[in-house]
Amino acid sequence: MPDTFTLFDLKVTIEEIRGQCTCNHQVGEYFELIGGKLHFPPGQSFCLYALQSAIPLLPAKQRPTHPNDWMSTDSRVICPDPLCGVVLRIDRREQRELHHADVSAVKPEGARADGSTLVCD
Repeated sequence: MPDTFTLFDLKVTIEEIRGQCTCNHQVGEYFELIGGKLHFPPGQSFCLYALQSAIPLLPAKQRPTHPNDWMSTDSRVICPDPLCGVVLRIDRREQRELHHADVSAVKPEGARADGSTLVCD
């Protein structure tokens, strides 16, 4: 059995600011999640509090889900600061094939030296 699996790359964009953002974010600013790594455009920072509202959802949003699963349809989260009101939109992008070793140092059960796994019938 191959040691590969599929994840979506994600783009998290500031879609709306409903209050006063003290981090001076602008609509359209974004970051991307590619594999297990966050990527920010050069010179751009991102508010820790807005970021923490999205982070718990990102691993689930990366995985293929049933079309009726709420993770497939719901894509917005909001900064927890009630006076800020930054709305983030999480968009799935292209799918990426990853190897187990790309994301974990733990060997899969039954792993061979070449990275493939044994299949028991």
